[in-house]
Amino acid sequence: MRYISMAIVGLIVGIIARFIYPGAVPIGWIASILLGIGGSFLAGTVGGLIHKPADGNGIHPAGFIYSIIGALAIIFVARNVLHMV
Repeated sequence: MRYISMAIVGLIVGIIARFIYPGAVPIGWIASILLGIGGSFLAGTVGGLIHKPADGNGIHPAGFIYSIIGALAIIFVARNVLHMV
């Protein structure tokens, strides 16, 4: 059940990031899910570097807005640095 909820939230975050990013982002449903999950992971990693997570937690949880910002950063890097999308 945990992976299903992660995929659903990833899909929502990925679609919102694709909608906000200027210009067309031609990727499918699976790539949108991976984009959202990757954005959440990136935001959690950066958040963990800025604010240390609580003792016993290895990962700093990212908020919904920060996950979208992380997904936007991934689109930016993929489009401008890697020339992929």
